[in-house]
Amino acid sequence: MTEPTQPRKRIILGAFLSGVNHHTLWSAPQAGSQIAFSSFRHLARTAERGRFDFFFLAEGLALRERLGRVFDQDVVGRPDTLPVLAALAAVTEHLGLVGTLNTTFNEPYELARQLSSLDHLSGGRAGWNVVTSFDAFTGQNFRRGGYLHRDDRYVRADEFLAATHRLWDTWAKDAIVADQETGRFLNRPEGDGGGDGGVGAFAFAGEQFDISGHFTTPRSPQGRPVILQAGVSPGGRDFAVRRSDAIFSPYHQLDEAREFYRDIQRRAARAGRPPGAVKVLPSASFVLGDSEADAVERHRHIARQQVTGRTAQILLEAVWNRDLSGYDPDGPLPDIDPDPEGPPVIQGRARVHQDAHRTVAEWRQLAEANGYSLRDLAIHVFGRTEFVGTPQQVADQLDAFVQNDGSDGFILGSHLTPTGLDEFVDRVVPLLQERGALRTEYTGATLRENLGLPDPTPTPAQHPTP
Repeated sequence: MTEPTQPRKRIILGAFLSGVNHHTLWSAPQAGSQIAFSSFRHLARTAERGRFDFFFLAEGLALRERLGRVFDQDVVGRPDTLPVLAALAAVTEHLGLVGTLNTTFNEPYELARQLSSLDHLSGGRAGWNVVTSFDAFTGQNFRRGGYLHRDDRYVRADEFLAATHRLWDTWAKDAIVADQETGRFLNRPEGDGGGDGGVGAFAFAGEQFDISGHFTTPRSPQGRPVILQAGVSPGGRDFAVRRSDAIFSPYHQLDEAREFYRDIQRRAARAGRPPGAVKVLPSASFVLGDSEADAVERHRHIARQQVTGRTAQILLEAVWNRDLSGYDPDGPLPDIDPDPEGPPVIQGRARVHQDAHRTVAEWRQLAEANGYSLRDLAIHVFGRTEFVGTPQQVADQLDAFVQNDGSDGFILGSHLTPTGLDEFVDRVVPLLQERGALRTEYTGATLRENLGLPDPTPTPAQHPTP
C-alpha cells in the first residue's frame, strides 16, 4: 500500500462500547460490567486521554430471540443511552458523546429537546446516530408495533430529521439576550428580529408529522448535534448525504472501501454539500502483539472465543432463516437453501443481507476458495475491520487506510469491556501522534469543530397556514 501525495488527513477516532453483539467477550475473567457506570466512565476517560473525537453507544430496543426464546449468546441489559451520555458529560471535558436513537419509535419534539439539552450540558459535544426500524418484533414494545412498511422507514426518518432541524433552528445562534429593564432573557429570532409567534415558534407539516408550538431549548453551542447514519442501499446513501455529518461504512477491504468513500463524496456534492461535510467511518477492532506472529496468534485465539461453534450457527441462521443447530460448526456449510420467506428464526437482529439466496451463493464460493468451515466463514464475514500486528504495524495500517481514502477514521471497539482500549491508547496513539495523523491536544470547543465540520445552515422558517 503506497502513501498518497496529497496533504495528510487527520484520523477521526470514535470509541465504541460493544453491548449487543458477539464481539464482546462477556465471559472473559477480566471482563467488567456492561451496566455499571464505572465501565462507561473508564472507557470514555481512556478515549479522551487518547484524544479520541467521541464516545459511541449502540442501542438495542428488544432482547434478541432465537426460535421464540431469548438466546444466551448476547450481552443483555444495556441501560438507556441518553442518561449514560449525560452522566459522561460530567466526567469528561472534550470528548464527543454520540448515541444511537431510533426515528421510528420516538417523536421529533421530545428527541430534539433531549439531544439539545445534552448538547448544552456537555458544552456542544452531543451527537446522534440516526437509525430506523420497521419490524413488528421490535415494535411490539411500542404503540407502533410493526406499522411501518419497510420502504416507509426512510420517509419517516427523513421527515423526522427535517422536523428536528426546524426545531433546533427556531433559536438564532446568538438568540439569548438580557432585557435591561426586566432582567429576563429574551429570544432574538433568526433573520427578522422578531419573528411570527415569538420565542422558539415553530410549525412543521408533512406526511408523518404535523406539529407546531414553541421549542423550549435555545440553540446549542454547536448549532445542532452532529448527525451520524448508516446507509448502504442507494436510498440509504442518499438519505445519509442529505441529512448526516458522518456515515458508517460497512466495508473492510481498501478497494471496496475506497469505492464507497468516493460514491459518498459524489452523492454529497450532488446534494450541495461542501467538500468534507460528510465523514466516512467504518467500525474497526485491533489486536496487538510484541511481534507480528504473537499478534496473529492472539487474534486467532480471540476470534475463536468470540465466534464459538454455537455462535457461528446462530450468525448464519440469521441469513439461512433455518435451524442450523444440527450442522457441525467445524464442517462444511449447510447444504440446504435459505428460507427467507419462512417464519423468522432470529428476531431482533438488523437485516444486513437483503438477498439471502445471493448471499449464500457468494459465501459458498468464498468457503470453497479458502477451505472455510462453517465457523471459519462466520469469523470472516461477521468480523469488523481488523488491524493486527505490533503497535507500529497497526499504526501504519490505520494511517494508510485513511490516507488512501478508505475512510476518514474509525469507530474503534475492543473485545474486552471496559479496559480493552487501554493498550491502544498507551501503545498506538503516541505513534500516530508522532507522524501527525492524530491530534496531540484538542483544539475545538465542540464536537463539530473537532471533527472539522462546517457550521450547520439553518432551515428556513415555516409557519402555520392561516
